[in-house]
Amino acid sequence: MSQIAPEERDADGITEEIALEHVTSDEYEIILKELGRAPNLVELGIFSVMWSEHCSYKSSRLHLAKFPTSGDKVIYGPGENAGVVDIGDGQAAIFKMESHNHPSFIEPYQGAATGVGGILRDVFTMGARPVALMNALRFGDPKHPKTRQLVAGVTAGIGGYGNCVGVPTVGGETNFDKGYNENILVNAMAVGLADADKIFTAAAREPGFPVLYVGAKTGRDGIHGATMASAEFGEGSEEKRPTVQVGDPFTEKKLIEACLELMAEDAISSIQDMGAAGLTSSSVEMASSGGLGIELDLDHVPQREEAMTAYEMMLSESQERMLMIVKPGREHVAERIFKKWDLDVATIGKTAEHGRLVLRHKGEVVCDLPLDPIGENAPKYDRPHFPAEARAQIDPSDLHQPEHLGETLLQLMATPDMASKRWIWSQYDRHVMADTAASSEDPADAAIVRVHGTNKALAITTDCTPRYCFADPYEGGKQAVAEAWRNLTAVGADPIAITDCLNFGNPERPEIMGQFVGCVEGMAEACKVLSFPVVSGNVSLYNETDGRAIPPTPAVGGLGLIPDMDKRVGFGCMEDGDVILLVGETKGELGASLYMRHIEGKESGNAPRVDLAAEKRHGDYVRGEIRAGRAKAVHDLSDGGLACAAADMAIASGTGIKLAYQGNVPHFAWMFGEDQGRYLIAASAENAEAMLADAKAQSVPVSVIGLAGGRFISINGGHAVDLIALKQAYENWLPDLMGAEPEARAAE
Repeated sequence: MSQIAPEERDADGITEEIALEHVTSDEYEIILKELGRAPNLVELGIFSVMWSEHCSYKSSRLHLAKFPTSGDKVIYGPGENAGVVDIGDGQAAIFKMESHNHPSFIEPYQGAATGVGGILRDVFTMGARPVALMNALRFGDPKHPKTRQLVAGVTAGIGGYGNCVGVPTVGGETNFDKGYNENILVNAMAVGLADADKIFTAAAREPGFPVLYVGAKTGRDGIHGATMASAEFGEGSEEKRPTVQVGDPFTEKKLIEACLELMAEDAISSIQDMGAAGLTSSSVEMASSGGLGIELDLDHVPQREEAMTAYEMMLSESQERMLMIVKPGREHVAERIFKKWDLDVATIGKTAEHGRLVLRHKGEVVCDLPLDPIGENAPKYDRPHFPAEARAQIDPSDLHQPEHLGETLLQLMATPDMASKRWIWSQYDRHVMADTAASSEDPADAAIVRVHGTNKALAITTDCTPRYCFADPYEGGKQAVAEAWRNLTAVGADPIAITDCLNFGNPERPEIMGQFVGCVEGMAEACKVLSFPVVSGNVSLYNETDGRAIPPTPAVGGLGLIPDMDKRVGFGCMEDGDVILLVGETKGELGASLYMRHIEGKESGNAPRVDLAAEKRHGDYVRGEIRAGRAKAVHDLSDGGLACAAADMAIASGTGIKLAYQGNVPHFAWMFGEDQGRYLIAASAENAEAMLADAKAQSVPVSVIGLAGGRFISINGGHAVDLIALKQAYENWLPDLMGAEPEARAAE
């Protein structure tokens, strides 16, 4: 970058060093060209947060365009605060997933708590009452000295915020992997319900409308949170605590009620939450998306700290705040409602025709910027990338045959990947609002939340298998979407759409960008074939520490609709005498499997192939059998293959399974292979006959592979494992971890 000449500086004295603390050298040259002058410090701060990865998606926008984003049930897709889909009867579901990774590593409790608060605001800002929360958590090696503390802090933060705000946390997923040792992932998802004709959007519509600030006061917490979330970690990262926001769930609850009350008054023109980049992003996005300008007087911004500068107010990420544009003459309605709820409310500006962001503070103009370069025309990079090197398929005949398959199953069910996460989810309120029909504690592949006052329900899931994405990003991306689709299907839901949270390392490294592109293209293909569009999401890049990137983790949040609550299933209703059916073909794919990781001790082999046409055909068949009332219990096959899915069903139902080996692959590959597109179904003998006939007619491979009963899981009458011992191993791993002192755990 060329030196900035003294005459290019303004009174704030923007030096090259100060500029490079905010943007790259190339980006600063763009700013100078766009403005025809040097920016002042406030303007530079605004460019820095709006051009951060977290806000601008500058490294990912080019590839995100590959996602299918429309469909028969899509009302609003990406571009709004959250996605909106039609669920019939004049009702809509609003949902989104977002990351709060860096803050949660630096300050686990507040990082996770404010992640929950932020995703709730994305949903209720569109007019929806939040009805469910989910999360997708990734922690490091259980033996790492920080893991126990991070698990405890994140869990407490999620529970502390969600429980207090009164929205049930109904499910999610938790993984442990050494790849997350210094960069955990905390992805939060929220779902809400609204009338389909009463959805609120963010775009400013008319000039001259008043701009209102509502909610909590602005402080100095969270300043530069968006830029911190767009940088990799290194030495001293834990000293960034001032960039972590502080949440107050009780204020959030009041904000929800006040916003929903005002929305019923026909006073709001548009509304936006103050999330990443706070007042800057909300004001810029509202004005630029409507093709307008905006003028703000920062003297009127409610402040909880003295002598705040314009820079601090614009970049603060204090929580529980919203920005809204109201219809002229309706300001008094907002003032009445928000004062009733003991929340701040202030008119701080107006919309304008000039297409600029104009800020005044203490009687002076401290910012005057064209909006297009800040928002819509932010840099967009086509970063170099190359695909991951192809891995070889695993040939089971090259592996050692376990002497006792039952003992192998017992070992797998007690691993961090498979063991119960009860210690975590038992700290969440799953039943507040009284519409939760299935949650983490209930044996089902997706959470189920009744649409209040009806007999229909939403099915919700989060899914991703990072080890597949690392082995083969394209197939891993396909599989993440396919498993979400499969989990919704397994409870009897019609899959509608997905949200996502794409967590990757540094996109400036071609191999990392190759992972990102591969996963996105695989996800896009699966979404197209399965008619499962992407309606919202988030990209989280630079998730690495000292050059060590996390495993590629494109988390998928899936939403489906159960039209009739009486026609739904879980996997804990199996009874003695039930026939066990396997849907799908088994080739014994062991590449990137839990068997390879925990039994062979290797992270090798290619990811299993995902046949999307077969996936759809198999899922449609399973859903039909559920609707026909013939499937008593259904469980999809994923981690650990057939054996671990059978163990899940047996533990949940309290009855054993006698498995009968079938196939042309070694016994252990049949048991633990992770072939995709498969389900286990328990049914009565009579219904099983009808199901086999249906499968033949629909060209779906279905076979009888076992019988429920007894207190053991066995294979061909041998290799038995006691169900009580299996349940103990499954339930005890995480409590044992969290009960041990971290120093002792690290020394094991």
